[in-house]
Amino acid sequence: MTVKTIATKPFDGQKPGTSGLRAKTTVFMQPNYLENFVQSVFDTVGPLTGMTLTLGGDGRFFNSQAIQTILKMAAANGAARVVVGRDGLLSTPAASAVIRHRKTDGGLILSASHNPGGETGDFGIKYNIPAGGPAPESITGAIHARTAEITEYRILDAADIDLTRDGETDLGGMAVEVIDPVAIYAELMRSLFDFDAIRALFASGFRMRFDAMHAVTGPYATSILENELGAPSGTVINGTPLPDFGGGHPDPNPVYAAALMAEMFSADAPDFGAASDGDGDRNMIVGRNTYVTPSDSLAVLAANAHLAPGYADGIAGVARSMPTSRAADRVAEKLGVEAFATPTGWKFFGTLLDAGRVTICGEESAGTGSSHVREKDGLWAVLLWLNVLAAKKMSVADVMAEHWATYGRDYYSRHDYEEVDKAAAEALMDDLRAALADLPGQTVEGLTVTEADDFAYTDPVDGSTASKQGIRIVFGDAARAVLRLSGTGTVGATLRVYLERFEPDPAGQGDDPQAALSQVIAAVETLAGIRDRLGRTEPDVRT
Repeated sequence: MTVKTIATKPFDGQKPGTSGLRAKTTVFMQPNYLENFVQSVFDTVGPLTGMTLTLGGDGRFFNSQAIQTILKMAAANGAARVVVGRDGLLSTPAASAVIRHRKTDGGLILSASHNPGGETGDFGIKYNIPAGGPAPESITGAIHARTAEITEYRILDAADIDLTRDGETDLGGMAVEVIDPVAIYAELMRSLFDFDAIRALFASGFRMRFDAMHAVTGPYATSILENELGAPSGTVINGTPLPDFGGGHPDPNPVYAAALMAEMFSADAPDFGAASDGDGDRNMIVGRNTYVTPSDSLAVLAANAHLAPGYADGIAGVARSMPTSRAADRVAEKLGVEAFATPTGWKFFGTLLDAGRVTICGEESAGTGSSHVREKDGLWAVLLWLNVLAAKKMSVADVMAEHWATYGRDYYSRHDYEEVDKAAAEALMDDLRAALADLPGQTVEGLTVTEADDFAYTDPVDGSTASKQGIRIVFGDAARAVLRLSGTGTVGATLRVYLERFEPDPAGQGDDPQAALSQVIAAVETLAGIRDRLGRTEPDVRT
């Protein structure tokens, strides 16, 4: 086996976003595109001599080929060992767990998360640091700078490695260790949750449906829910990971998990429903005739985490992405713990978790997690919900009613306008940003603006800063709207509008969220002019 040094030229736009580098799969399949980025990572975090890395992905189209390329490049760059999931599979939270458990020198995770897969879909890659979380902006910025100047990459001239069997193989002096992708993660879950109580819950006749959306969580959910906790066979549906996710969109929300929603609102609905996304880091929670927003789920889990053995001593604090509703803040206030609002992107929770300032974190985009790893974790959230239901012996609807009666209800919805003209969307945001200083004191659609800004964040642990993280328009404690352009798509732009209204009175907590938010929706349209400027009369997705 020989090391080949291949001449190359930079590609424009290899800038990692909130969750690494994402592009169309066909872009990644171009000669040298993946290799340039991987070599830039190795050049930034290396030299790799003597290092051990973790490697895996969500199994989408091009995952297998990319894994083989990365292994050969790691060997050529002097790595001592790569720990890789069997068949190249590792969910994102499981990869974080492996990095932390095996104390590897970080790792590469291949995924475009909740984006569609297949040859015409999306692909992605990101580097996670030794703490297990996504690389901070200081590292991603250096990686991006390296991609702009790269002239060559190194790769081992060798045959592909058999990744179908656990065990160790030598690759040019580097050990390739193939592991069971579920084992380390499952052991971690056993240490956090009362599996006996959850097992008894299923034995009592409790029924559940988990939609793995033909994505990577399928093997994890089947192993833990059905094989270990005793949920009946068939509890997990769409449990076999497929390169194109079965032609579906692996985003766990009421639109893309419509079949699950229909079942949960049917006459013979199970007691509990859940779904996870492409790489297993997001979740959707739904009870019989009861949809739980991600913002509410974060608040409920923060309020009830002490019911699980791993959190019996209480939580240190709660962190949420800024667009996530303020429901978790109300829980933190009652618990007497710190609450933080960060920019969107799980990497911003990392310093708070590492410093012990927070225990529970969440994003309105269906990501929830805790200090057990440094990624959001879809199946973890499902298991904590099951632990709460087993301990409280209540339905999801009753848990929500009890929570709202105690803390008030933050009606919440996100409206996504997908694949809009990027220039038009950026102009809309720029014009609204320019008007912010004049908004406080104005009354719009019956709501008085008390604050308006473009969210900026200073990390309370390391002092790093981030600006232009989303436009906030606050109507006192009564309501709030946030607008931001998403960085997770690969075509055009996605404008996300986040809407919330607080209702403290239990008598007013049973309304349809879209109706309850109608005044806030109207205020956003008046201020931003989405209909005229983007040509959209309705959002593509409401969650």
